[in-house]
Amino acid sequence: MGTSPPPPPAAPGGPWGSSQLESIFQAHHALVLRAAYRVTGSASDAEDVLQTIFLRLLRRSAELAVMENVPGYLHRAAVNAALDLVRARNESKNVPLESHESHLAAEAFRGPEGQQEARERQALLRRAISTLAPRAAEIFALHYFEGYASPEIANMLGLSTAGVAVTLHRTRSRLQKEIRSLLGESR
Repeated sequence: MGTSPPPPPAAPGGPWGSSQLESIFQAHHALVLRAAYRVTGSASDAEDVLQTIFLRLLRRSAELAVMENVPGYLHRAAVNAALDLVRARNESKNVPLESHESHLAAEAFRGPEGQQEARERQALLRRAISTLAPRAAEIFALHYFEGYASPEIANMLGLSTAGVAVTLHRTRSRLQKEIRSLLGESR
């Protein structure tokens, strides 16, 4: 009869044991993967974000024991970690942006040239997003990649709805200028 492996050690630094962390993982890993995938467009990058988030949870278990909204925290952490990953790579390739799917799908019917143009636009948008301030990038991603409305974002981030709307407006304007700059246009 073989011996079973020893149980994993309890999470350091707090009252959460490995079983609590495993329960949280089982309940919310799909949320983290979806949020990360929508920002990065890559399944492997989303898995990297998932691993990063849960390793952080393991290290910060004492802080999280008093957390009221674990899914909200995980979603925000996934979006932020995914944005960090996009910024770090700054030149991701072939990553679909679901928020522009209908526009990009129309170009795909034009053949390989249309598909290449769509990929180039996606890369430009990612590069432009990587230049944003973290809070602006987070609000932009929550709205355009995740589909949250301004009041929902305001509630998630503890901001006013008007503040979110203003940030979205300014962020769109900044992204338009940044994309023009990346394209070498002077307008």
